Amino acid sequence: MKHTRLGRTGLQVSRLCLGTMTFGLQCDETASRAILDTAAEGGITFIDTADVYPLGGTTATTGRTEEIVGRWLQGRRHDFVVATKCNGAMSPRRWDRGNSRKHILEAVEGSLRRLQTDYIDLYQLHGPDPETPLDETLRALEDVVRAGKVRYVGCSNVLAYQVARAIGRSEAMGVVRFDSVQPRYNLLFREIERELLPLCGEEGVGVIPYNPIAGGLLSGKHNQDAGPEEGSRFTLGTAADRYKDRYWHEGMFETVEQIRPLAREAGMDMVTLAVSWVMANPAVTAPIVGASRPEQLAPALKAAEAAIDPSLKARLDDLTAEYRKGDAAR
Repeated sequence: MKHTRLGRTGLQVSRLCLGTMTFGLQCDETASRAILDTAAEGGITFIDTADVYPLGGTTATTGRTEEIVGRWLQGRRHDFVVATKCNGAMSPRRWDRGNSRKHILEAVEGSLRRLQTDYIDLYQLHGPDPETPLDETLRALEDVVRAGKVRYVGCSNVLAYQVARAIGRSEAMGVVRFDSVQPRYNLLFREIERELLPLCGEEGVGVIPYNPIAGGLLSGKHNQDAGPEEGSRFTLGTAADRYKDRYWHEGMFETVEQIRPLAREAGMDMVTLAVSWVMANPAVTAPIVGASRPEQLAPALKAAEAAIDPSLKARLDDLTAEYRKGDAAR
């Protein structure tokens, strides 16, 4: 497994990042530990989680994923770069969410406790908070870094202008700035190529894309007529409707069927092809790959072994160009 710098920092991370949002709902702790073991054996040293995980849960299940990861990390914490996030609702209380100073300081402590560690390598805002002044958020992040509880900070699910403005405010105030961004990115969702990825390349911001196989749609295993496969993202609790809205569209199924022969021609699994395509973008640091069973990681791990052929990438670019415009399958 190759490693690379996270943006402009000196931090080295593996070229694939293990996402853990399936842990604690889609898969139990035994399966979760097996997935972590398989990822580690495959050379992945970068683990991403969040305080609100597992995906599809409620405030009654928040923190469960971090707890599973924390128990697995015991005795090997220094062998891994650990990233987590805050912003989502951790309880019905109005102040247990967002990017306020109160919530960030409390959320960091909660994640440290659940992960059973005294520091977090990469702490990310899971989304923007229009109700909290940006300066308040950045000063809170500066404080947790100065306290030694966090090493680097990043953000997720934000627009290019929000990242640019945050970097500008950080420079003006002399506080920590975002060294990474975690956006949705795959062959069926390419809108970030227009503004966010060029900004990240220019400013030295690492890019850790999630959903590289479009919630499983790019694996080619789903059939639109048969409906979502039980246990998949498209049937998962509170997340089901979100994933259907993102990807369960006739046009996207048609695109998957057009991609299938290209994968066959290249002798690649559909998942390997989809992840390889994401990794080929020079702005991308490490795609986040996840699983609900250990064996599902195998095709993703293969994507890290060799670069995608440029001619094949060009064909995929042309085939999915409509998803770069932001007006497809909505």
